[in-house]
Amino acid sequence: MSLQGQTALVTGGSRGIGRAICIRLAQEGADLVINCAGNISGAEETAKLCEAYGVRTLCIQADISDAQACGEMFAKAKEFGGKIDILVNNAGITRDQLLLRMKEEDYQRVIDVNLTGTFHCMKEASRMMLRQRYGRIISISSVVGVRGNAGQINYAAAKAGIIGMTKSLAKELAAKQITVNAVAPGWIETEMSEAVSDEAKAAFLAQIPAGRPGKPEDIANAVCFLAQPESAYITGQVLCVDGGMAM
Repeated sequence: MSLQGQTALVTGGSRGIGRAICIRLAQEGADLVINCAGNISGAEETAKLCEAYGVRTLCIQADISDAQACGEMFAKAKEFGGKIDILVNNAGITRDQLLLRMKEEDYQRVIDVNLTGTFHCMKEASRMMLRQRYGRIISISSVVGVRGNAGQINYAAAKAGIIGMTKSLAKELAAKQITVNAVAPGWIETEMSEAVSDEAKAAFLAQIPAGRPGKPEDIANAVCFLAQPESAYITGQVLCVDGGMAM
């Protein structure tokens, strides 16, 4: 399997799961457009790690919750690669709190970035891929979007929404050689998960049959599988990479 000659756009590629996805796709030969919302130095570090595999990279700072900024990002990406073969919707934030204590702005910001941002990227990528009659759209959902989690109503709503959008768009694009799938990570060791309390971490680990948290590379491997030309007959699916957590 190889992604030589293909261009991938990965949102939220400055660290964690996004960085691991960029590196994994670079290992397969894909050129990378690496998006970040604010951490441009992190995105540039990701780019250097990818370039070690002989691929070209472009870093773009853009807030994907802004439709105009998202459109401008895709225009730059097309200018860079001539086309976008692979879109990975990875960008996401958390603003955790129990429902009765959750601020309206914290609810809305998570929806704006995680769900509406994914919508904007899907729309821009679909336009390009329909003209190409080829593409791979892969969105990062979450085990929380599959089974819910106390204190994450906003995040769970966004991640469940991504699953619904994935299945709907897959039906719209399946006849055009464009696949649309989602990967739902479980508890993954990242900077974001490190901010969670030890008590919460222990509660999560107790729910994982595999008995350990996952690594960003576990998610990156799943994304790379779905990005391959050989995955052409897989669409509208949610691949849970969670050590059995959502069983």
